[in-house]
Amino acid sequence: MEWMMYIDGKWTKGEKEKTFDTINPFDGSVLASIYESSEKDTLDAIKAAKYSFYEDRKWRDLDSQTRGDILLKIADTLEEKKDEFAKLEVLDNGKPLREAICDVDDAIHNFRYYASLIKTPQGGVYEVNEGFGKMHSYTIHEPTGVCALITPWNYPLLMGVWKLAPALAAGNSVIFKPSPYCVLSSIKLFEIFEDVGIPKGACNLLIGGAEVGNILSSSMDVDMITFTGSTKAGQSVMRNAAGNVKKIGLELGGKSPNIIFADSDLEGAVEWAMLGIFLNQGQICSAGSRILVEEKFHDEFVKRLVERANNITLGNPMNNPDMGPIVNETQMNRVLNYIFIGIKENAKLIAGGYRYTEGECKNGYFIKPTIFDYCDRDMTIVKEEIFGPVVTIQTFKTEEEAIMLANDSPYGLAGAVFTSDGAKALRVIKEIRAGITWINCYNPCFNEAPWGGYKMSGIGRELGVHGLEEYQEIKQININLNPGKVGWYEH
Repeated sequence: MEWMMYIDGKWTKGEKEKTFDTINPFDGSVLASIYESSEKDTLDAIKAAKYSFYEDRKWRDLDSQTRGDILLKIADTLEEKKDEFAKLEVLDNGKPLREAICDVDDAIHNFRYYASLIKTPQGGVYEVNEGFGKMHSYTIHEPTGVCALITPWNYPLLMGVWKLAPALAAGNSVIFKPSPYCVLSSIKLFEIFEDVGIPKGACNLLIGGAEVGNILSSSMDVDMITFTGSTKAGQSVMRNAAGNVKKIGLELGGKSPNIIFADSDLEGAVEWAMLGIFLNQGQICSAGSRILVEEKFHDEFVKRLVERANNITLGNPMNNPDMGPIVNETQMNRVLNYIFIGIKENAKLIAGGYRYTEGECKNGYFIKPTIFDYCDRDMTIVKEEIFGPVVTIQTFKTEEEAIMLANDSPYGLAGAVFTSDGAKALRVIKEIRAGITWINCYNPCFNEAPWGGYKMSGIGRELGVHGLEEYQEIKQININLNPGKVGWYEH
């Protein structure tokens, strides 16, 4: 099959009609041929979005009730096609089917959440002084304009919806560029956009890599860019965006700590730690990739963690194993190289650490769940984001040492604390310099709550009320209730 981009209300093969293959990570087979966007295609999409927002205004000028109703239609259609989208996500990305179904469910709820939120009151009225007469001061929220949205490959549908739903709800015109590694669910989603009648130019889909992203982030006609991906790429987006000082939203890398105190429930802490690092094959920006365990609890915890990790099943993601393949061969080799570095730096490999090729996995990009013990803060595998099923273990003796180790990173996306002592949990979690934190659990995420990080993990927030406000400008309006002469200049 051949899959196309969507520009100014039309499906197109693009200027060059150039394609690339997308690969099934389970067996290395070709899934589809995708048409790749050129520089001209990118500029055409920007032009279409700009005209849609500033001239045509059909989407921007719709009342919030009608925009919200259209988002509800998208959600309903997505729900009708839930099985199709979930299976497509499995084929394209490699995640187990049960995880893909959860992703589609979350995407449906996200559209419904923002469809409802845009209908609620926004802005405020302010009591102000009367230095220049009696004034009425209030604020309104307006759409930002032309918004470029760039998403990664680890949650192709869901992270696209995290950006598309609030951006569209606010009345913006958008240019969406998913990762070229996993685009099939995005293309199918744009078919829904077309079917429900989003005006042409209000939604544009580009398919390509860094070249397309560089044009979007540096364009003087793009009013906002939001990017989810690596910190290095995010820094490039930030530099490019300086040209017209466009609004930016960055959700970047992480190297998140998972602190396990000795008074934790053993089985609960072990299973949540596994969810923290092995869910989605560890390909999660918020993954709990640094386990910090209290020294006196180390042996008991690690023994059980290794037992459970060694029993994780790998296989055809359509059949719901515990883990599927890594997204592609390049990423698999990147993760394997980090494992090699860990061994070279004398971390103790106690589980996994190799490509898995047994049985039906022989042609896929599988890596056994990998655990390194006796790690120290200077090791590469402790400092750098691996983005795979690899976790490091360090020990601590005191609460203060745990906090120090947890914050010993340029990243600040997520973190967790496990303990049966509620006061200690709250003390420690307040000291963790991260935007998303958990106590006695790891990885739950909610449409209603803001998502984003501190430090080099990004700027801004997605989801929740904050996620809508990212795509809005706030305008202050002041009305003189007693118009006429002020008397400031008497001579």
